[in-house]
Amino acid sequence: MRYRLLETVGEYAAERLAEAGGDREETARRHLVHYRELARTSDPLLRGRRQRETADRLATEYENLRTALRRAVTTRDADEALCLVHSLGWYWHLHDQRTESRHWTEAVAALGTNPFVAPVVPAEPVYGQLVDSPPPYSGEVLAEAWRALHLVRLAARDQTNKDWDDPEVRALVDGVIATYRPGLPQTCRTPASLWIYAVMIAGDAGLLKRVVDATVTTARTLGYDWELASALQLRANILANRADWAGDASRDADESLEIFRDLGDDWGCAEALSARAESRERRGEHALAARDYREAIAYAERLGAKAQVTVLRVRMAGTLTENGEMAEAERILTEITATVQRFGNEAMPAARMFLAGILGRTGRIAEARLQIQVLREEFAYGAYAIFDVFLLATTAWLDNQDGRHADALQGIRDAAASFRHPLALMVAPHLPATFLLTAAVSFVSPGGPRREYDGARLLGAYRALLPPQHVPVSTEREDFALAEKLARSALGDTAYEAAYAEGGGLTLEEATAFI
Repeated sequence: MRYRLLETVGEYAAERLAEAGGDREETARRHLVHYRELARTSDPLLRGRRQRETADRLATEYENLRTALRRAVTTRDADEALCLVHSLGWYWHLHDQRTESRHWTEAVAALGTNPFVAPVVPAEPVYGQLVDSPPPYSGEVLAEAWRALHLVRLAARDQTNKDWDDPEVRALVDGVIATYRPGLPQTCRTPASLWIYAVMIAGDAGLLKRVVDATVTTARTLGYDWELASALQLRANILANRADWAGDASRDADESLEIFRDLGDDWGCAEALSARAESRERRGEHALAARDYREAIAYAERLGAKAQVTVLRVRMAGTLTENGEMAEAERILTEITATVQRFGNEAMPAARMFLAGILGRTGRIAEARLQIQVLREEFAYGAYAIFDVFLLATTAWLDNQDGRHADALQGIRDAAASFRHPLALMVAPHLPATFLLTAAVSFVSPGGPRREYDGARLLGAYRALLPPQHVPVSTEREDFALAEKLARSALGDTAYEAAYAEGGGLTLEEATAFI
């Protein structure tokens, strides 16, 4: 148990130190060095069997660690500040302390220059890490430390109010991509591995594939076990959404899980299981996916990673919905949305959208719209990048459920630029096709514009433009069946088949133009 000192007691202690002839500056310096070393030597222990024990100790000492950080920044001791930020970065990530990460990286960044501002210097291979030794630092290790600091800033900023096309963000992204190349040893490890954020924001799918493949290969070649497991888990997540790429998401997730289990890393086990669950979801194996999510939650609970637990429960609720366990899914989501969340992750917006879907499917349209309204009020447009596209899709789908087909079509028109954005196409390549399906429902439904021929063409375009091996979720299957039934009834089989075939030959731009 720690006793927190009142300010008056702190002042009294400072006076006694002065009376005793103590050097306050030297005492503060010793304090900084002591807690810097605690953080630095704790960092590697956060990746393995001592993960929970180490995280608990850092939590107990956290106010002392913040005091050390404040002193390093105030005295403009860049080496000490860099060491502390690098040493605490993974702790912040494990506990989703994005605000802390953002605050301290911004403060430390002000002590130096931004290495990603043109003209940039391409990074050389760096095998050592800043936290391998105490300050002072020099050479390429120091240069890489500054680069990595700004990558953490980018990762933290990506979930704030900066839109993905903000000029400042795009300039930083361009600088990162000009600096690094796939397969560098430092990009296998945190925090330099965060350059993947820049690759994703840039929207270059080919580069993303080269990066994740090279990261796996380099980590395996260099014998970086933890980094290999992390890279495999990341690639599994990406492959789950990109069935058109060569690779097997489940195989990568299985290998990642095996390595993380050998290392005793609970966080890693939870993430590997989550990746495998997602790959199973994409194949329609919802019962198996739910089982993986439950096991992942158990690992995260053992670690005490409350933010990770919440994210995993939201993902599991989506799987339960598809597995016919809608009541259980609604219970989970209602509990999460009714709780004040202290975390900065994507759990709450995803929970509200999943809950809106359940409410909409069960005829509670007003309650569903309330979830969307609250989500809009809580998170500014652009706050969660790709979530905006999902939100627009959910809103248009709800409008159709509510018979407001003109509103649905207008919403789809408004979303056209967003769902064709390179980042959206990279993260969720099926989304443009599902917007076409929603428009088709609007076209052929009673109360809609009754453009059955165009609706049938959009159905053909939807099927043709879906990524290979895409398994539609239940709402997609239901919408397609409804739209096909109404279009066939209005057109007759011959005209319907002709329109459907015509739609199958359209590009996304041509199909979107019909809307």
